[in-house]
Amino acid sequence: MPQFSLNADLKYLKGVGPARAALLSYLGLKTARDLLRYLPSKWKDRRGLNEPLPHYVEKESVFKGKVISACQVYTSSAVLVFKALLKGDKGEAEAIFFRKKKGRFDPLIPLKKDFTPEKEFWLMGEPEPDFLKTRIKVSEYYPADKENIFLHAGSIIPVYPSTQKLSQKFLRELAFRVISDYLPLECEFLPQEILIKRGFLPAQESIKNIHFPPSLNALEKARERAVYEEFFLMLCAWGIKRAQTRVSDKGRIYEVKKNLLSPFKNRLGFEFTASQKKAINEIFSDMRSSAPMSRLLQGDVGCGKTVVALSAALLACENGHQTAFMAPTEILARQHYETISAFLSGLNVRIALLTSSIKPSERELIKKQAQAGEIDILIGTHSLIEREILFESLGLVIIDEQHKFGVRQRAALRGKGFNADMLIMTATPIPRTMALSLYGDLDISIINEMPPGRKPVKTYTASRREAFEMLEKEIKAGGQAYVVHPAIEENAAEIRSVKKEFEFFLKAYPQIKAAMVYGTMKYSQKEEVMRKFAAKEIKVLFATQVVEVGIDVKSATMMIIQNAERFGLASLHQLRGRVGRGERESVCIAVSENPGPLASERLKAFCRFLDGFSLSRQDAMLRGHGEIFGVRQHGDIEFVIADIYSDRDILMKAYEDKQELMQNDPLLKNQENALLRKKMLEMYGDKLKLIEAG
Repeated sequence: MPQFSLNADLKYLKGVGPARAALLSYLGLKTARDLLRYLPSKWKDRRGLNEPLPHYVEKESVFKGKVISACQVYTSSAVLVFKALLKGDKGEAEAIFFRKKKGRFDPLIPLKKDFTPEKEFWLMGEPEPDFLKTRIKVSEYYPADKENIFLHAGSIIPVYPSTQKLSQKFLRELAFRVISDYLPLECEFLPQEILIKRGFLPAQESIKNIHFPPSLNALEKARERAVYEEFFLMLCAWGIKRAQTRVSDKGRIYEVKKNLLSPFKNRLGFEFTASQKKAINEIFSDMRSSAPMSRLLQGDVGCGKTVVALSAALLACENGHQTAFMAPTEILARQHYETISAFLSGLNVRIALLTSSIKPSERELIKKQAQAGEIDILIGTHSLIEREILFESLGLVIIDEQHKFGVRQRAALRGKGFNADMLIMTATPIPRTMALSLYGDLDISIINEMPPGRKPVKTYTASRREAFEMLEKEIKAGGQAYVVHPAIEENAAEIRSVKKEFEFFLKAYPQIKAAMVYGTMKYSQKEEVMRKFAAKEIKVLFATQVVEVGIDVKSATMMIIQNAERFGLASLHQLRGRVGRGERESVCIAVSENPGPLASERLKAFCRFLDGFSLSRQDAMLRGHGEIFGVRQHGDIEFVIADIYSDRDILMKAYEDKQELMQNDPLLKNQENALLRKKMLEMYGDKLKLIEAG
């Protein structure tokens, strides 16, 4: 007899038990409520119809028929073969089963017992080529008279995220039992006005149809509501996070004293662009507010985000507060350290670098200096968020390439100060829909123009031979080049590895000084290679994607990207941004010998559009759905079935409804929104560190 509560422990359900309960727990499934909300990752169409399907439904070969004959096929191998001939409405089909021998036990016994003449079955599997008849390599089969056969055949079935030890058959049957017994206990949490406005199915009907849709139309409606829920709950959570941040008091007052800012500006040797000035004014306005700043600084490669962020750090510094500047890689952290040190040379600003490769004695000294307030700007990697690193007065947190970090990592660094101001930088152009979802708690500043004098990088596609001919000419003309590969070692026939190509180049062009760098090299080795490249001692640098960010060699004038179809548009654009930093005209060559249709369109877009914002829009049109311009949310917030590109219309509806709802109830504290708030806290309260009481 089931325990009629949504908190019922799954291990007490029929067919589960302690062992399977442990496996379910590994998937985050402990109660009936968990399973009701455990959405399929996709669906399979086992109806045997020729009907157009949406991208989230996969057609599977099926056959329904009665057994005419069956027999074992004798082989000399360790694999046993069993064949059965069936006749159905679509004619005859030969079913083939493969089973491995298991000691004395005959694995064909169940098949011999099941496949007797006149017995009717549903077969699923992989069609095998045969011009004379239908042949199926069977992966699953079910008697046509099996109880609740629609769970497995003749319908659209769910496919759940799972482990190897939990079969889809088991999960489908368990989900059906839980829905049958516990679905009536599920409450509606979406406001009634939204249900009416958007024409959504009620919660119970939607849950039932998303697990076991009676039709494609029913699945589409159920999925639409489920996608909306994912977006809406997350947007509400970000909205509350934003509201809670804005009502808190950071307890610091900033004054623009200009005893550091003015000398810094005068020493730059260039004027800020209009959009840099606008971004600085927005940041300064936030920092001088009583509430802690939460701002995203978005700008293309080379637009000058670092000097804007450094201006914020100097404002904190001249008011007696420290800055933590976190970058995702040691190369990028060291690059920021060297760049900032050069900008601030001669000014009374104490700067330090903290990474995993710093010697223990030096690390201990930096730790003591930061805690004593003897470091003004501490630049580093994930090392900054380690528990032992403390600050006397951390006023500002700057995070570069934020998509490399999770929400909790952001919070951990910010938590080292009291309501510290936070500035996040990204060079990845973000479509509006993506910004709404990934950065819902942040205000956004955009630098949309390049510093004067920066020349556009001419971009072409070319063959490998043509690329190396152009490279040789460029080196003779006094330039330097990167040659980037997607892999270190050879792992596929069509992929050229950096090691193999480097060896080829040394033999083919012995007169050109070349070197190689990749991620797993010791940092000291990488640093020495990069030093020589920056000093022009090395003319050609072979590398993996490790040079995508944080490399600033102004004399580099050519970028060759091998197997360019293997890189996302964001990565291609970042790689292109490594050249064109000096006075000489620069070129980027994308080499792709066998691109597919989509890759070809992407490479055409890469050559045509030289700014990241245009590329971002083009990427949205080309992909339709999939990874968002090379950026994924890391570790904390991930969508189960929602897709920002293909479901962007639903996202905009959710955003519109969230704005309207929270305008009157910003913390969702009104009684009519109690169930919505409860559901939102269940989903995102811990992930976003929301305050329960609001």
